[in-house]
Amino acid sequence: MTVRFHAPIVLPCGSPFRVLRDATVDVDGSGTITYCGPRAAAPGHEGITTVELTGILLPGLINAHAHSPMTVLRGMGGDLPLMRWLREVIFPAEARLTPADVHAGMVLGSLEMLRHGVTTSAEMYYQGEQMADAVLRTGGRMLLAGPIIDLPGIDWRATVKHIDNWIDTDGRFIGPADRIELGYGPHSAYMLPADALRAVADSARERGALVQIHAAETTEEDTEQRASHGSVPRLLDEVGMLDARIVLAHAVHVSAGDIDLLSRSGACVAHCPGSNAKLASGIAPLAELLAANIPVGLGTDGPASNDDLDMMHEVQLAAMLARLATGDSTAIRAERALLLATRDAATALGREDIGVLEPGRWADLVHVHLDDPAFPRGADAPDAQLIANLVWGAGSRRVTDVWVAGEQVVADGESTRVDRAAAQADVSASAARLHG
Repeated sequence: MTVRFHAPIVLPCGSPFRVLRDATVDVDGSGTITYCGPRAAAPGHEGITTVELTGILLPGLINAHAHSPMTVLRGMGGDLPLMRWLREVIFPAEARLTPADVHAGMVLGSLEMLRHGVTTSAEMYYQGEQMADAVLRTGGRMLLAGPIIDLPGIDWRATVKHIDNWIDTDGRFIGPADRIELGYGPHSAYMLPADALRAVADSARERGALVQIHAAETTEEDTEQRASHGSVPRLLDEVGMLDARIVLAHAVHVSAGDIDLLSRSGACVAHCPGSNAKLASGIAPLAELLAANIPVGLGTDGPASNDDLDMMHEVQLAAMLARLATGDSTAIRAERALLLATRDAATALGREDIGVLEPGRWADLVHVHLDDPAFPRGADAPDAQLIANLVWGAGSRRVTDVWVAGEQVVADGESTRVDRAAAQADVSASAARLHG
């Protein structure tokens, strides 16, 4: 059974970047794309169902680094620098989180992202089973990295073993249409000994799993690592972590030598411009990372440090800050900024099944309505103007419909699966207790 999505504009976000006019995307019964191209050239099918759309159809956006259950902690310590914010506010609050708090926070975070057109997020947070259940309920997609940290009362060895056993028992992918991918989340080089980093790298390589790690986020956090090893990337290389499938979150304070090392190793980066700016962590050298052919995706970071989960906002910020940092208004063009949240983010996370509308990938689709002042000429605008209208003007506010693996999970701006009012009430109850 094939469903044909027809739209006046389709943005596959592949290579090369193309704007397709009067185009269709065909999706089979498994939720996989079988065709993306001009309507006139679409193959014939018996019993086909057609969904007529009026705006832009593009791939689901990908959040390459997030801690979405922190919706319950939003606004706490919002004017503190990173390390004080973590040690004085966030770590103590997280110690009081219950499994129900994490579940409620992830449900609402997933709903928020889906309504913004974000179909996939790479998450690092506690209570993995609660996280997975929450996303399976909303219908989103997630790369789940269980956080590994060395603190009093937390045994990093037991955490690594738990993740090993979960992957060995259930497989790396769980849920319909590979909704959840399991991986490892060593918090950072400054929160773990070298032996822990080495053990995580070994476990991840053995299972082909993704490693998500905070790296070189601020100048203060890794002073000891720089003194001992030269830089955080060099330390990660020494312990074998750069040989694994890895994405470094932030990578703000990296030298030319670090960038060369990351490029040669095949490591990837999750760039979080909004969080970096809010916490005054710095501006990551995005243009330099891309020039070195390092795969870069965009992330929001947590909703308590950003404080939203809107990837189109990150698309704008990434391009604007790169232009400011380089003094070049052409450093990151609108279409490349959009690719950082679609195709490039999928590459950074090691996923060839999402991020682009092409045969063989999951049908994670976003419909953006053109009835908005941001689109003064609607679909009749020239290609460059249309992309500029989407990236610089509309953002995510005109996202109306979202599908994951061909299943509609957002219709007319609201979830088809979960009662948003009830989800917000659950988070409100958790937040009241935690803030108190």
